[in-house]
Amino acid sequence: MYKDDFERQDFADRNQEDVWSKPVRAGKRTYFFDVKTTKGNNDYYLTITESKRRQEADGSFSFDKHKIFLYKEDFDKFRDGLEEVIKYMRDNLLKDIPERTFEARKPEGQEDGGGFSDVDFDKL
Repeated sequence: MYKDDFERQDFADRNQEDVWSKPVRAGKRTYFFDVKTTKGNNDYYLTITESKRRQEADGSFSFDKHKIFLYKEDFDKFRDGLEEVIKYMRDNLLKDIPERTFEARKPEGQEDGGGFSDVDFDKL
């Protein structure tokens, strides 16, 4: 759900079709992956929204939003196409940019001890 959605008159109607949402913040943009139900609540679909905050001339803010509706019968083709495009770009256009690794961050002050502790969760 987006903050400005709560201010809309039809918010109560829209809230019933929202099942789950995952926001992904990426610099000046936020991407929302929203699982929604159809009007009859008998099927699900995904909306992908790009939201970019923009400052107006009067100093107020607004959001530019672009949506994609993705239906279950298209999931595999969409994923395959996206993976192919990303692979092409990494292999042919972004060779000088190192691929990002997803190493776990150590909490502040933690020594390099493998990241595990001897905690007996049954005693907690």
